[in-house]
Amino acid sequence: MLPADRALTSRLLPRAWTARWPIISTRFRSVQATKRSPALNEPFIKGRPGTLTLRPDIKYADFATKSRLLKTEAFIPWLISRLNILIEKSTDAGFAMFARNLVDILPKRSIWRALETQNAQLPSQSDWQPSEQSRPLPLLRSLRQALMSNGESGVDTQLKYSYHGLLASRKFSKVDIENQEKLADLRYPVEWYPATRAVQRKMVLHVGPTNSGKTYHALKRLEQADTGIYAGPLRLLAHEVYTRLNAKGKNCDLITGDERIVQEGGGAQMKSCTVEMVPLNTDVDVAVVDEIQMIGHRERGWAWTQALLGLKAKEIHLCGEERSVPLIRELAASMGDRIEIHTYKRLSPLETMSTSLRRRLRDLRKGDCVVVFSRVGIHVMKQEVEKITQKRVAVVYGSLPPEIRAQQAKLFNDPDNDYDILVASDAIGMGLNLAIKRVIFESVTKFNGFRFEIIEAAHLKQIAGRAGRYRTAAQAEGPAGNLNEGKEDSETSISMPAPNLGLVTTLEEVDLPILRKAMESELDPIMSAGIFPPTSILLKFATYFPPSTSFSYILLRLHELSLRHPRYHLCVLKDQIAIADTIQPVLNLSIHDRIVFCAAPVTVNATGMSKILPAFARCVGDNSSGALLDIPEIPLDILDEDIKADRNYMQRLESLHKALILYLWLSYRFAGVFTNQAMAFHVKKLVEERIDKVLAEYSSSPAIRARIRTMREEALRQISKFNEPVAESDDSRFQIEMPDASLLPDGVCYQEQEFQQEGARLEVKLQDMKNLSGDIRSVASP
Repeated sequence: MLPADRALTSRLLPRAWTARWPIISTRFRSVQATKRSPALNEPFIKGRPGTLTLRPDIKYADFATKSRLLKTEAFIPWLISRLNILIEKSTDAGFAMFARNLVDILPKRSIWRALETQNAQLPSQSDWQPSEQSRPLPLLRSLRQALMSNGESGVDTQLKYSYHGLLASRKFSKVDIENQEKLADLRYPVEWYPATRAVQRKMVLHVGPTNSGKTYHALKRLEQADTGIYAGPLRLLAHEVYTRLNAKGKNCDLITGDERIVQEGGGAQMKSCTVEMVPLNTDVDVAVVDEIQMIGHRERGWAWTQALLGLKAKEIHLCGEERSVPLIRELAASMGDRIEIHTYKRLSPLETMSTSLRRRLRDLRKGDCVVVFSRVGIHVMKQEVEKITQKRVAVVYGSLPPEIRAQQAKLFNDPDNDYDILVASDAIGMGLNLAIKRVIFESVTKFNGFRFEIIEAAHLKQIAGRAGRYRTAAQAEGPAGNLNEGKEDSETSISMPAPNLGLVTTLEEVDLPILRKAMESELDPIMSAGIFPPTSILLKFATYFPPSTSFSYILLRLHELSLRHPRYHLCVLKDQIAIADTIQPVLNLSIHDRIVFCAAPVTVNATGMSKILPAFARCVGDNSSGALLDIPEIPLDILDEDIKADRNYMQRLESLHKALILYLWLSYRFAGVFTNQAMAFHVKKLVEERIDKVLAEYSSSPAIRARIRTMREEALRQISKFNEPVAESDDSRFQIEMPDASLLPDGVCYQEQEFQQEGARLEVKLQDMKNLSGDIRSVASP
């Protein structure tokens, strides 16, 4: 019988979410359907006459659809049917009883009337976290908010959390609860670093727009010190500073999540790190923390706060945007640190052009950089530009190996060769010193796996600011200019006179109003710094729970109980909960082991990761061999196959690449278990070479190029609808409906990790349709 939740959700979804045969639309890609019928166990439901509909996901619905589904008369029947499904699947008798009790009380009219009073205002989507509610009405309100924020998975998480909370609360005494609340008091993070508080620090804040010299001045001070640390937001920036310091005779170590290069003799006096990897207990003369405005990031902000509060440096130099000044002043005062603020002005003017290129690639000239937001798109653009302009093109994007990226940047910066044009990702926005005269946005939208989303104004401004470098290509030093922002020099290049006028525009005319508004906008000040409970608090907090308690519940419980000062916000739990649940069945893992795994740079929904992650955890729990060749879940057999330019092969390569990155990351934390670090680096390099070859071949396919162009035209049509609202609204982000599924290129979202596993599963199901008959008119996205 048809589950009521799927039928109800299907009726509420807009017609735009369906696609006519032979296209099967999903929220992450499109695949061509054949005249196959669904397998009997396929979760298809009946829709319009002659149609079959896949389960949609309310998480990606528009506001009007969510409003209809969250009304009581629609929400409660949907929830009852969802509970019945969970009861059938559950292997936990206690949870099944909890769900049945909820099913029994939901039809009561008193519940409906009480819930209807909450319909006036929809819950906030951005800040939702599960709450420990087991009483019916508060629980239903939490479930509605979970449905709006995270769809069905959010509802399932909230139900599980409420059930575990109900069990745990019966075992806690009043003293236990009071002790938990004391540990969850996170109002004073400055007290987490007592050794640093004993150091009298001088804080120097360098603020200004891009290309203003702020990073240059901070790094010059670092070069003058005997000991020091650089902390940057990206691995490529850590590589750049590492290369720069060593080139200047300052021995430097490199420390990133999955790579460490340590000088002989116990390490160097200088260290270049990603901000998450900053060694807090190292005494140094000078520390430089780059892009300090990211302290306000909802997910990564904790790393900048940790570096700011915990670095044991006599001088700590912070580089970033001027909107971070009020918050940094407050934090410095709370720590008793002296602070100096240096404000910089842009060293060269920056202008938004009055017209776009109108897609005329032949108008590209020397020093232009075309910014593209997908790897497949970068390779397609490179080939189109070379074909039309007969000029050579360099490419730069974050996942390129450091040596290749440095070589490509050097080729572009050199005015004496014929690499006149650069095609790059948004990675250039954070610090790479490239001799760019004009930045051209291929689009001001980015595909998030389901729909196009207009990029935040702050991000657009940061990328655009890379135009008009004060230093010329001839004056650049090192592999990518070595980040020497703002260096004054009397020599100039004929092709780029000083001061260099930076220009920014778009490839399409319809994108230009959005870009212009972003460039003219004043960004709001950063109001709070992100924090995350340190390991010591998590370890103590976990001791109050029975050993069998789900670690994800412990994390959520701590988040719910936490008290915070208004100048701090608790960073959201994104992948940690999914990781904790995935490795929960693994035996013999300590709480500390689980904390380490939850910090791993991995998304559980990535293809194959649901098997690879528990396999790695079992190696730690059993203290067994973690040799690379002894873990069958790592798909190394793909290296024996011939290179194929198709989607399935690319997904398997990327799955292997993610597994190797995770292996290397764990090898620095469980060195006695994961022992084949050198082999993992070698295999990772082989995989990266194959990925680049596949991307190059894949993007050269005429069909792929045509579909990317068609998709872009559809996106432009939808963007044009938003030009008027963009001009009037204070919000810098808008979402655009997904184009027709036939317009989506097969490789458009390889970088969108969380949708890959679900996509592979759907394709397997499509293969199973072969043996059945029937007439499929249309299938809507799940």
